[in-house]
Amino acid sequence: MDHIIHYNPDVPKETPSPCFVVDLQRLEDNISALDGVQKEAGCKILCALKGFAMHSVFPLLSKSLAGVCASGPHEAQLGSDFFGKEVHVYAPAFSEEDMAEILPIAHHITFNSFRQFEQHQVAIGESGRKISCGLRVNPGYSEVEVALYDPCAKGTRLGVPVEAFKDRNMEGIEGLHFHALCEQNSDTFVRVLEAFESRFSKWLPDLKWVNFGGGHHITSPHYDRDLLIETLLSFKSRYPNLTVYLEPGEAIAINTGLLLATVLDIIPGNPDIAILDISATCHMPDVLEMPYRPVIFGAKSPAEKPYTYRLGGLSCLAGDVVGDYSFDNPLQPGDQVQFLDMAHYTMVKTSTFNGIKHPSIATWDPRTKCLEIVRKFGYEDYKNRLS
Repeated sequence: MDHIIHYNPDVPKETPSPCFVVDLQRLEDNISALDGVQKEAGCKILCALKGFAMHSVFPLLSKSLAGVCASGPHEAQLGSDFFGKEVHVYAPAFSEEDMAEILPIAHHITFNSFRQFEQHQVAIGESGRKISCGLRVNPGYSEVEVALYDPCAKGTRLGVPVEAFKDRNMEGIEGLHFHALCEQNSDTFVRVLEAFESRFSKWLPDLKWVNFGGGHHITSPHYDRDLLIETLLSFKSRYPNLTVYLEPGEAIAINTGLLLATVLDIIPGNPDIAILDISATCHMPDVLEMPYRPVIFGAKSPAEKPYTYRLGGLSCLAGDVVGDYSFDNPLQPGDQVQFLDMAHYTMVKTSTFNGIKHPSIATWDPRTKCLEIVRKFGYEDYKNRLS
């Protein structure tokens, strides 16, 4: 899906390389759009920390969004410490140790099986807190094209199928949650919702909430927000007792950030190879996992411009290659390269494999021309992840 907006935020010369830079104005624009959906559709939107967990900007997000959704104790604690609103937690399974850490801070806990819910009921009851419990279900339908990212694929471990509800006691279950989208538009959501209702509508009148998960590309320039709002209002008219949650990750930070890199060396070849001070496997692993091709400011596909290069990373992995790109002018050591749309699913997935230096993290406000270096990383960060 071609959803990238090409832009150059005029990153100041003092920006360290490599560095993730998040544009605050663009982030505010995204949050404003999400808040408009909340208000018009009467729903609540959470920030999915698995997609964007840059807690230095949580004060900006928390002005409008209802809270966070977490995938375990550490994300939940981050949301509780820095976001300060609702904390929703889901995981394929919780250990007793996980649950002990989650219970003091969670408002909603969603379980992946009836067995998990039953296992932790006593601890929840003894916590002394009002925690709303739900089940993640498999709606039985998705349109995710990449199998690795399809939560409804055959044999999935994610979500309770409707067959497992037969003769089950629903006491203590207050909500249902599904997640079946990945960078998709509202027309896909309409079809998934139809599949969900066809399987689970009999239980909805007795519940308090539903969570329609993430993957809603709400802030993409091609997204049909009017259809989303219309669909949510229609659903609420059928089930007026239900609070509706959405939990986008990518939509929070899409088109807000870049990864600034610098050319270190040029190796002659066919094509020539530019070695950068970043790594695909360490800093943008989806390039190798998904795979996908990042957009680079001012660059095109091979041979579209006069000078084509293969962009390689610093790690020892032979396949640590971002891809082949063409440029107007020859690349030289010291030249900078801007990888666009790098705020979501990048910082949260980075690693220090091979001891590769982690990019700094910065914010940029084009209105005030203010660059703030939020965090720099060094040897201690690498050492403290090891024993």
